[in-house]
Amino acid sequence: MRIYADTSVFGGVFDVEFSIPSKKFFAEVDEGRFTLVTSAIVEAEIEPAPEYVREFFARCIKVAEVAHLSQEAIRLQQQYISSGIVMEKSAGDALHVAVATVSRCNLIVSWNFKHIVRFDKIPKYNAVNMLNDYGQIGIYSPLEVINYDGS
Repeated sequence: MRIYADTSVFGGVFDVEFSIPSKKFFAEVDEGRFTLVTSAIVEAEIEPAPEYVREFFARCIKVAEVAHLSQEAIRLQQQYISSGIVMEKSAGDALHVAVATVSRCNLIVSWNFKHIVRFDKIPKYNAVNMLNDYGQIGIYSPLEVINYDGS
């Protein structure tokens, strides 16, 4: 399963509220349960983060597939915005969803509950995806995809 992790998941490893499920998610990546997909967008957003976040990202990117920013993803991002899913000021959030979608990821994981992981936005992202001949993409927090009981 190919899972795109946005910037919030990498930073979540060091956040009191999100550290346990974020660490578990990356442990499951290390165990081979998921194929980690990230992008140059995440890399750029990580750049101003504290050094320990950048070092963690540098370790993760060695085993990740890096999705490329394409015109196709930018067009999809613009459709999310023109459809009113997010405003222009949240274009970066829409771009994460677009890159994950165009890269044919199964899921995107994020701690962004304002613009990505929202019950009212997820069906709208997927409606635009379907109108553009992409399949639906699962959008979850890491808490929803990690394995709790070893099964």
